[in-house]
Amino acid sequence: MSQTERQLIQAVEQADTPQRLVQAVQALSQAQTQAAIPTLIAVLGYNNPGAALAAVDGLVQLGEVAVTPILQQLDGYNYGARAYATRALAAIADPRALEVLLQAAQFDFAPSVRRAACKGLGMLNWQQLAPEALLAAQTEAYQALLTIAQDPDWAIRYAAIVGLQALALKSGSEIRTPIAQQLETLLNTEQDLSVRSRIQLASQQLHPPTVRA
Repeated sequence: MSQTERQLIQAVEQADTPQRLVQAVQALSQAQTQAAIPTLIAVLGYNNPGAALAAVDGLVQLGEVAVTPILQQLDGYNYGARAYATRALAAIADPRALEVLLQAAQFDFAPSVRRAACKGLGMLNWQQLAPEALLAAQTEAYQALLTIAQDPDWAIRYAAIVGLQALALKSGSEIRTPIAQQLETLLNTEQDLSVRSRIQLASQQLHPPTVRA
């Protein structure tokens, strides 16, 4: 670790006001150094949303190298830390996070974690998977999101629709076609106006209007 990296990390650890902590985390994130990963992950659990968001940004910028440390250090007790970590994993979109996102989307008690995981499931970079594993993984994500799209919480249903749309747009016809069909079914049963509007938007994205000459 270089002296500069050590100083940036120490600035985070020694920050004595919320604002100084945010500034220190922002500076550490901007350095884009792997040495920062453990400190950025620790910040996700601080009671400082501004610092946590800056840490998420830093982890996302570091990309795939941050995935394994985040997965290894997921906080089972601090739901805020889990929500931020899930948001980072979703934005990085590495398919190694698939199982964590599936579990979080379906079973986490914190709605913020579930919403972040739902959106993340649709955004994964599926092309990084081996071809023989691709369809099974996408099917698992599709089935989970379809179930979640009937959750009692309208905001979680909304997030599931966002995830389904993103998944469809990144998938072949084996996944895209059933998602498009299920969206039509969901539209017939959904009562919340916000969710209905989001389903309609997703359907339009999957069924763009035909342009006639």
